Amino acid sequence: MINDKVLSIILGGGQGSRLYPLTEKRSKPAVPIAGKYRLVDIPISNCINADIKRIYVLTQFNSASLNRHIKNTYHFSFFSSAFVDVLAAEQTPQNKGWFQGTADAVRQSMHHVVRHDFEYALILSGDQLYQMDYDKMIKAHEESGAKISIATIPVNEKDATGFGILKADENNVITSFIEKPDASLLPEWTSDVSDDMKAQGRNYLASMGIYIFNRDLLIELMNDQSTIDFGKEIIPQNIEKHKTLSYQYEGYWTDIGTIESFFEANIGLTEDIPKFDLYDKKKRIYTRARMLPTSKVSGTMLEKAVIAEGCIISAAKIEKSVIGIRSRIGEESTVINTYMMGSDHYENTLDINRNEVEILMGIGERCFIKNAIIDKNCRIGDDVRINGGKHLEDTETDTYVVRDGIIVIKKGAIIPNGTVI
Repeated sequence: MINDKVLSIILGGGQGSRLYPLTEKRSKPAVPIAGKYRLVDIPISNCINADIKRIYVLTQFNSASLNRHIKNTYHFSFFSSAFVDVLAAEQTPQNKGWFQGTADAVRQSMHHVVRHDFEYALILSGDQLYQMDYDKMIKAHEESGAKISIATIPVNEKDATGFGILKADENNVITSFIEKPDASLLPEWTSDVSDDMKAQGRNYLASMGIYIFNRDLLIELMNDQSTIDFGKEIIPQNIEKHKTLSYQYEGYWTDIGTIESFFEANIGLTEDIPKFDLYDKKKRIYTRARMLPTSKVSGTMLEKAVIAEGCIISAAKIEKSVIGIRSRIGEESTVINTYMMGSDHYENTLDINRNEVEILMGIGERCFIKNAIIDKNCRIGDDVRINGGKHLEDTETDTYVVRDGIIVIKKGAIIPNGTVI
């Protein structure tokens, strides 16, 4: 049965400037991950696995591809109340502008939200990678009699300054909260965590940006026009007024906020036992069902490679890399420590001749590619050398961007034969 007590709201994020150029032509939740999924598939799949099947995704930038993905992916029975709908920022007589923050996005969407019967609103971020059982969090919220719950994760001293940090009592009720504390304040903010977390030096409880609000309280808080953000305003202002529970989570979780964190999360999937487990039957990640052929690999040495369906690969070597759907890699090419997103379609001979295509989609012959992200539908010619690393300064051109030593080839870019980056 659908968990009819809960309505889920997934925040699509702002312009996603720190993930540029991956967000140049698409919203952050629509960014392809793990070769065949989109970022938004993660929170949606977590919801479906917890039998939460009424889901709104809030977005305002470049939402066309996200709309298309959700329309083509999440279909439920005609006789069910289940849905996954995108709510893009819209002008109404009450709201003339764009979403100004996380709380403002929910406030501007409340006229859609309150049409539904629910007891709890589960508010999620659209740009995090994790597998959480929301059902356990909802039960803990219900049993505690809390009005707000915050999912928390232990972090170390280095990371603590980048998060909202909180303290809770012996019943996990939050007693104090500080947003992105200065390092000098941290000694006062240590929490009682498990022995495993202590051994890793993770002594601070950070907000994961995952919240449960009781319906009546959410409506009341959204009527206050002065607040625009959950983490900076709503949470700090309400923990003393309303019982707020800390739900501690110790599994894998990463915030996909930068090119570096996005790159590391994808390359991490190539480990023998990845922290993010795509093979767990109870924690399935759902995405668009594509009727693609199997991948074909000829004469290639594969070492810690993740290869999606529909690929045609004749490379010499692929090592510690994720190769996305419909990828083509030519003979004698080497790909190391790279995330190749793949292509949206195949090119046939007629298309190639009609469009006078000189460089085919994919990676050509005798190329060397290392420490790179290759966005969708790129054309990389023969004898191209792309060698990322910390020695490179951040830069941008028409076809690629360098961030934190990672070379990002822009979506649809054409890299001529013999290019060296």
